[in-house]
Amino acid sequence: MTKTAVIAIGGNSLISDNDHTSVSDQYGAAAETCAHIANMLQAEKIRLVVTHGNGPQVGFILRRSEIAAPELHMVPLDSCVADTQGALGYHLQCALYNEFKHRSMKETAATVVTQVLVDAKDPAFAKPNKPIGSFMNAEQAQSHRERDGWDLVEDSGRGWRRVVASPVPKRVVELDVIKGLLDAGVVVIACGGGGIAVVEDSSGNISGAAAVIDKDLASSLLARQLHADLLVISTAVEKVCLDFGKPTQRSLDHMSLAEAKQYIQEGHFKPGSMLPKIQAVVDFLENGGKEAIITDPSHLGAALAGHGGTHVHP
Repeated sequence: MTKTAVIAIGGNSLISDNDHTSVSDQYGAAAETCAHIANMLQAEKIRLVVTHGNGPQVGFILRRSEIAAPELHMVPLDSCVADTQGALGYHLQCALYNEFKHRSMKETAATVVTQVLVDAKDPAFAKPNKPIGSFMNAEQAQSHRERDGWDLVEDSGRGWRRVVASPVPKRVVELDVIKGLLDAGVVVIACGGGGIAVVEDSSGNISGAAAVIDKDLASSLLARQLHADLLVISTAVEKVCLDFGKPTQRSLDHMSLAEAKQYIQEGHFKPGSMLPKIQAVVDFLENGGKEAIITDPSHLGAALAGHGGTHVHP
């Protein structure tokens, strides 16, 4: 049977650096990543879902809202995530279409604007700690606190910044839609930015939440709910390293599930960097996943063939 894979592409796949952040620059970065994805699909026939980050793009939308206020309304966070899913999904769809046409491949791609259910009672809502948006002075922060109900924190003397909850993802709402597209042979782009965080009321109705979901944890959840064989996390480095940045730094070709958990306990991985990626891999493998790979975009094809990246097995 054809393997099912979920590949989570990071921010470096959509914005190469701080000097190249325009929409055309973002498309160029996406096109480069899509060439590597097409290489993967040519090397091995797989059913593929692509997920992606959206942190900088959400920040741009929020900053535009701040500049436009008070003439125009602020954009709620759930709408920001939805906006970026559409825009970045379009970039990936367009780039994949062109790659497939250039290579005479029959594949096609489609984006699913994806909602991800979180628990309204998740402890993260009581202690929001995920910074979003731009820095502001104390007067601006107080205004947003009173007018918009924002939670804000002072950030190391650089100013005030909004913080929101980052709850644990529980269920991908559009799972059956994604399955149907996969069954039809479509390359699916889904769970952008970790998905639009939604909560459920006592009647079963859902509504958007002022929260962001970790992209890698959401990708792991999607892979588990699809019963995927493979989870690939694309990041800025070819391989996972122990003692990163130290003279004793060493890269890993292979890692067992037990070793991954041990390295987490030993503090080898930084929060907000490699730690959520390793945790996403652990969650996937503990719940039936067969293999996970962590590597950078240019080594995706080689890693899938077993010649690059860090491979993690149960």
